[in-house]
Amino acid sequence: MKVLIVGGGGREHTIATKIAENPSVTKLYAAPGNGGMADICELVPLKATDITGITAFCKENQMDYVVVAPDDPLCLGLVDLLAEAGIPAFGPEKKAAIIEGSKVFSKNLMKKYNIPTAAYEACDEYDEAVAYINSLPEAPLVVKADGLALGKGVLICQNKAEALDAVSTMMKHNAFGASGHRVVIEEFLTGPEVSVLAFTDGKVVKPMVSSMDHKRALDHDEGLNTGGMGTIAPNPCYTPELAERCMKEIFLPTIEAMNAEGRTFKGCLYFGLMMTPNGPKVIEYNCRFGDPETQVVLPLLKSDLLTIMQATTNGTLAETEVVFDDGAAACVVLASGGYPQKYQTGYPISGLKEAGETACVFHAGTKLGEDGEILTSGGRVLGVTATAENLKEAIAKAYEAAEKISFTDLHKRHDIGQRALMEVQA
Repeated sequence: MKVLIVGGGGREHTIATKIAENPSVTKLYAAPGNGGMADICELVPLKATDITGITAFCKENQMDYVVVAPDDPLCLGLVDLLAEAGIPAFGPEKKAAIIEGSKVFSKNLMKKYNIPTAAYEACDEYDEAVAYINSLPEAPLVVKADGLALGKGVLICQNKAEALDAVSTMMKHNAFGASGHRVVIEEFLTGPEVSVLAFTDGKVVKPMVSSMDHKRALDHDEGLNTGGMGTIAPNPCYTPELAERCMKEIFLPTIEAMNAEGRTFKGCLYFGLMMTPNGPKVIEYNCRFGDPETQVVLPLLKSDLLTIMQATTNGTLAETEVVFDDGAAACVVLASGGYPQKYQTGYPISGLKEAGETACVFHAGTKLGEDGEILTSGGRVLGVTATAENLKEAIAKAYEAAEKISFTDLHKRHDIGQRALMEVQA
């Protein structure tokens, strides 16, 4: 089989590593890929959003299967274009990807089908948003851009003044372009956060091992929100009882709601959950694998990833084995100093081979230099993942490997997984 992976981050490198384990895969391609993926994939110089170019490449090169990993090409309709060309792909069609592509759509879906989520108001006009905020009692609020915003379109506001400023930033000052021209204003939920990725063929749901993301740039959950500075799996807050409840109250009802709307979802559906005092509630949906959650979830997958992906496409997931290891995984993200704001790139990276002897080093923002040297090329540069029998050992192994890697202005958090360890000990 010839397989193309669309995307070029740590998530895509993790997916490629797992797919390469399938003996039927004779050639792997990545568009555009990154410096680390070049070891196992032929890199194709096409942007993930160039959906016509990617479809043409797949037709010319007779691709057998395509994995569309990022949100943008899914929401643009790449899976639809590939289907028209007779090429099977992993991921939802455009009409189903809207579950992430529009926060207004997903919130209205949950309201209509009684799926537990935060109370909210969707606003199309700036004056409407201001009036709604002013009508509320003084309390923390969350303001979300309706469309895709690279994971940065969610602002947590401690009071009404901050919420008004957030609305102005999005709707008047175009901080997120067209994505912020509509906003969702919702109540601030409290409780442990849990990420659950789930395979689905539109009929059955097979959740993956749960995980915990660390969004803030600095230790002790301080600093700016990022795309994710590290992850651990499984999430100790997510008990078997909660998992059963989420399946019954959230996962299956979401799939049934999408079917009822004529938007059958196939692929990986990401559930961002809050375990509130009133039970589990949905914070957000993503129409694809999370990043960096993928970097801890897939290394624990014992079943064959490509076989599962094909089952979601073919509607045969019920008969397909999805089994995870009983151990734990931890991922420490190595970022460029200054991320998520301004940062410099183009620095050589050392210690990759040494770190790779005891951990998996997943490349995100890297590129190949002219002499084949690996250079930094993004905000989040690498994800260093280790697995072990328990969480404490996995975290220790990940940090031990991460210490072997260096590049100019390297920045990482030093407390990935510590909150989870406290939960385990409690």
